[in-house]
Parts: sequence; structure tokens; C-alpha cells
Amino acid sequence: MSQTMIPAELVAPLFNPLTFGIGKRDQAHEILKTLRQDYPLGKAEVPGFDPMWIVSRYSDVREVLRKDDVFRSAIESKTLVPQSGKELVAQYTGGKKNILRTLVHMDGEDHIKHRNLTAPQFTPEGLSKFKPMVEESADRWIKVMDEQAPEIDFAKEVAFRYPLEVMMDIVGVDRKDHPRILELVQWFFNFADPDLMRPGADPTDPTEVVKTWDLVNNEFGKMYSEVIADRRGCPKDDVATILANSEKHGCPMDPNTMISYFLIFSSAGHDSAAATTATGMWYLAEHPELLAELKADPKLISAFVEEAIRWTSPVQQFIRTANEDYELSGQQIKKGDQMYVSYFSANFDEDMFPEPFTFNIHRRPNRHITFGAGNHICVGANLARMELKVFWEKLIPRLESVELAGEPKMANSEFVCGPKSVPIRYTLTA
Repeated sequence: MSQTMIPAELVAPLFNPLTFGIGKRDQAHEILKTLRQDYPLGKAEVPGFDPMWIVSRYSDVREVLRKDDVFRSAIESKTLVPQSGKELVAQYTGGKKNILRTLVHMDGEDHIKHRNLTAPQFTPEGLSKFKPMVEESADRWIKVMDEQAPEIDFAKEVAFRYPLEVMMDIVGVDRKDHPRILELVQWFFNFADPDLMRPGADPTDPTEVVKTWDLVNNEFGKMYSEVIADRRGCPKDDVATILANSEKHGCPMDPNTMISYFLIFSSAGHDSAAATTATGMWYLAEHPELLAELKADPKLISAFVEEAIRWTSPVQQFIRTANEDYELSGQQIKKGDQMYVSYFSANFDEDMFPEPFTFNIHRRPNRHITFGAGNHICVGANLARMELKVFWEKLIPRLESVELAGEPKMANSEFVCGPKSVPIRYTLTA
């Protein structure tokens, strides 16, 4: 069975963070649309990276994600790292494939055991006790909009900060530390963005992403070591206490795994919601008719949130590695083959979503794959939906008008991508 090979010049831009900062990820959309049509499942050999299959169609993405036993997360790097970066990871870790050991880097029983440690906190029932806290945060950041009216950079001043505050309050991190966490998270996801990367970073260095991850991991280690020590001596009703005392719950963790667990909550725990919040406002600012429709029928806000999640698709891709030979859509995947699994492409697959490039709050069903599928489906998906719904249900009745007050900009990131600037001019009622 012959392999379908994708021209390197076609797919290479998807490996470059700068591609995703163009317009509304316009170039990335065009490339992925071509891949879905002409190379729906093919192998790419991009210079500087390991060869890998590009999985672009919804049906294939879903199959790979649901086959956790076949397509593993821990065999190779879970994110896109150049070969030189992988060599540096091995040097830092003594031969391991990843600097971090988060839930997304685990497989099988190891993953289930660590996931179950905190998963009950993020079920709809578990989250119910946190809803007043979420509502308080939403009110606080809408007040910031009140104070800065009639203009604000919504992404920087609200969208970045509100979901971070929600997640860190649930974890149990003092609010005085939230700005530092936001800075570290931006370094972590945006090593090549001139506005968000760490000072001194060199985006032309193919090992920069690994150097940044190592630095961020060490900084979080210092910060969370203090939190861990505090919760062991003085337990509280928060996620930090559960993690710090994991051995009492039958899931003892080594220091790196525990710090990695905190890091995933600090980063992935809020960044997708932040990107979706910013994108939602960007769309409302360009489409006053949608704002009018939502104001006339607030019951549509839930559907608006769901379509904004699909439209944003903040996680561009994850890498999976075949643990055995497997036939996928007529292509023979060999054990050890790496799979570039494009969530972003799947959410705009024409075969799954009619008119996918139309923002449609009446889309039924809306089975986007933003939060993944299978055993690795995002543990924070319910929280993301709740905090987005709470925010818009509070803001939209008061948002009389909104328009862009400048050019919005996307972050340069091939991994987790969203708007980094959404300047708006607006009016709020009392």
C-alpha cells in the first residue's frame, strides 16, 4: 500500500508560528482546506522535523483521538518540536522525551489515575459550588470595562485575565500572583511572538521553544513549591490541597509530575477560554446584527458560546504516536509513526460542518472537537463553558453597542492560538 506524500512546501508553514498570526489565521485556513481536499491523510517530511502524518479531516481526527491505546501521548513529544529541540529535551531530562509530565503526556492507567484525582472537581456537579466565585469574577471584569469605557483592548485587559482568575481561584492561588502566572503562560505558548514572548527569546533559534518551556517549568516549580508546602501544613477546600496531598488519595506524585499538574491548570486551564472570550468579542464588534439577536433572545447565548468555541479552535494540534500498526482511511500507519492531529482543521471540515467559515449560532448539531475526544478529552471543558456562559449572560444585556477601535491581532503560535489584541469602542448601560 503506497503512502500519500504531501509536498513539503505546502505543509511547512503549519510548522511555523508566524503563519497563525496572519489575519484570522487566513493562510493556515487555506493550507488546511487544500489538505482536506487533496491530501486528507498524508505524510509530510518538513526539513528540521521528524516525518509525520498530517491528520486533517474530522472523521480521522476523531478516530485517532478515541483510539488512545493505538495512538499514544507519551511515546514522543506531545507538541510540535523540531529535531534539534528534541535533542535539547533529552539533554535536559537525561534521555526523556518531554520536559513536562502533565495529563496530556500520559497514557493508559497512569493517565486515568492522575486525571481522576481532580476530575470530580470539574464535573457539572463539582463545579456548582464554584459558580458564585465565577459570577463574582465576571462582575469584577465587567466593572473594569465600565471604568475604562468607551475604549479598551478587550483581549489584554479582560479576556486574558478573567478566565485565568477563575481557574487560579479554583486551584487556590493568591490573586496577587495572577499577573506573574499570566506572563509565564504567555511565554510558554508564544515563544515566537514579539509582544508575548519572554525577554531575550530568539524565535529564529529552533531550540527556543524547549529553552522557554524549561525556564517556565522552573519558574512554576519555585512558585508552586511554596503552595504545596502551605497546603500540606494547612489544607483548604481547593485543588491545590488535593494535588499537594495526592498520596492520601492513592496517587502519590514525584515533584516534577506535581509541578507539571499545576502548570497544566495554569496554562491550558485558562488559555483556551481566554482565546474564545477574545474571539467572541471580536466577532460581535464586526457583526452588530448578532449582538442585537443575542440581546433580543438571551437563550441563544449558549449557542453563541458553542459556536465561538468551534470558531476559535485555540488548540491547533497535538502529536500522537502509533503504538502499533493501524490502517486509517486506507493508509497504513506503522508503529512509531507520528501523527500531527489538527483540531483546527477538523473544526472547519466541510464534510462535518456545512458552510464551516460562516459563524452560525443556529448550527445544529455543533459537534466540534475543540476539547478533544476519547480518554484525553479536556478535563476543564465544563468549566470553560460555564465561565464563558456566565460572562456573556452578564455582559450582553448591558452591551448597547460595540465596534472595533483598531486592528485586532492574532498571536504567533502554531500550538495554542488566539487574539492577542482586540481594541474596541463600546457603550454599556448601568
